[in-house]
Amino acid sequence: MSMGTGEAPQASRDRTVRPVGSRLLTVPNVLSVVRLLGLPVYLWLLVDGELAWAGLLLVLSGLTDWLDGTIARRFGQVSRLGELLDPIADRLYIATTLLSLAWFGFVPWWLVGVLVARDAFILAMAPLVRHHRLPIPPVHFVGKAATFNLLGAFPLLLFGHIEGPWQTLALATGWALAWWGTVLYWITGFIYAWQVRAMVRRRRELQV
Repeated sequence: MSMGTGEAPQASRDRTVRPVGSRLLTVPNVLSVVRLLGLPVYLWLLVDGELAWAGLLLVLSGLTDWLDGTIARRFGQVSRLGELLDPIADRLYIATTLLSLAWFGFVPWWLVGVLVARDAFILAMAPLVRHHRLPIPPVHFVGKAATFNLLGAFPLLLFGHIEGPWQTLALATGWALAWWGTVLYWITGFIYAWQVRAMVRRRRELQV
């Protein structure tokens, strides 16, 4: 559950549109694969009760999410595979983390429902996108902020259930990031709807 981050071109923010390559083996793509391979390891640690190690793995996952997009843009390693792989890795990681934390009682199920409802809102527009053969809208910087907040919130909420002097601060900061991430997550949903609506309008104008 995530709108993706990383490597989609953002012409609205960058004056120069960077070329998209066809290379498969790039550093950003490797980082996305590593993030995916970390999922079963995280689940195993969580089931085994190793909350500190599971939380640390989530922190490293968030770091790779930031690194792959930064490296892709700065060193010209934006690729078609990366544009697909990075958002998929983000969605799977956030979905897996959120569901597992709710399953073990670290976050309430209503938070899962709110985030899933946003994804359902996006999926409801899929028939319209397919009907008009529209391209996938570019990733908005608000989506990056939403993902950053959620990926930062989950390990802190996990650390908040480990006994120690950090518990109160970890829980307070984790929930602050979770709330901001959830709000921004829904804002990106409305931005996506606006982008789709604008593309449909242009498509119809061209057909007239």
